[in-house]
Amino acid sequence: MSIEARPAASAVPPNQPREQRKRQKTRSRTRVDVLPYALITPLILFIIVLALVPAAMTLVQSFYKAQPLNPPNSFVGLGNFFRLFADDTIVSSMVNTGWYVLIGVVLSTVLGIFMAVTLQKPFRGRSILIAVLILPWALPGVVEGIVWSGIWDSNTGLLNSVLTSLNLIDSYQVFLGQNQFMTILLIEIVQVWQMTPLSTLLVLAALQNIPGELYEAAALDGATGWQAFLRVTLPLARPGIAVAMVQSVIATLNVFDQPFVLNGAAATGASVTQQIYFVSFQNLDFGQGYALSLLVTIVTVAISLVVVRIVYRTVEF
Repeated sequence: MSIEARPAASAVPPNQPREQRKRQKTRSRTRVDVLPYALITPLILFIIVLALVPAAMTLVQSFYKAQPLNPPNSFVGLGNFFRLFADDTIVSSMVNTGWYVLIGVVLSTVLGIFMAVTLQKPFRGRSILIAVLILPWALPGVVEGIVWSGIWDSNTGLLNSVLTSLNLIDSYQVFLGQNQFMTILLIEIVQVWQMTPLSTLLVLAALQNIPGELYEAAALDGATGWQAFLRVTLPLARPGIAVAMVQSVIATLNVFDQPFVLNGAAATGASVTQQIYFVSFQNLDFGQGYALSLLVTIVTVAISLVVVRIVYRTVEF
């Protein structure tokens, strides 16, 4: 009986334990592979619900007449876009926003590069200075507008007080709302004060990746500090500069808080995003508001791509 039982035991394949191990490895791999997708699923749903769905609705509704006080809604094609360019107030806000972009991108980029180069080498108190530098960027735009209104105010403003004390002006002046370019410049200075810290950190991160040996080689070749800046620092920091410029473009094209707090609804400094608010929520013309917001999105993407195309370069050490 024992002899007959042996063939029954040997009937089990000798490699069965190996197959079981393979199955276990496959199962464990499956569990590990599913985990990343499970972790990013909430983020994907968040983006779809709060970004992609509203973007799709904006795209569709921009071609419809959507006025709750004047029903029914109807398809108008490009009619909303034609009405945008026929409105002098909206066209004026487009010109204002163009100035905001030009002034803001240039100033924040130049100041960001200057401050990043200053902070490039470690020194005592550098970490504290960087922490203080971040504060303007962390403040909401409304708070910054309120703070700076104490500087530009025509009755009790700090600027008027200083200029009067220095005998540069005889009486307090109105700086905001009178001259269009002056209003835009002063408002944009407030936004530049907010954007420059982020531009500085982005450029500084790029500068930290530049090997010190390149500066030593430039010094051995007889390059001055300015020449090293032009030939080493700027070319190798272009990825960070490009990202800083793109974030400045996005911020200035969508500026709302500072003009609204400092200048209200006055046309001298109104931005396009202010007009989106006025058209959509004051005039209740959501179709035209959708069209204007879609136009701002397209312009933002186009200018950002141009900036990346011109400024960005892949850097290899």
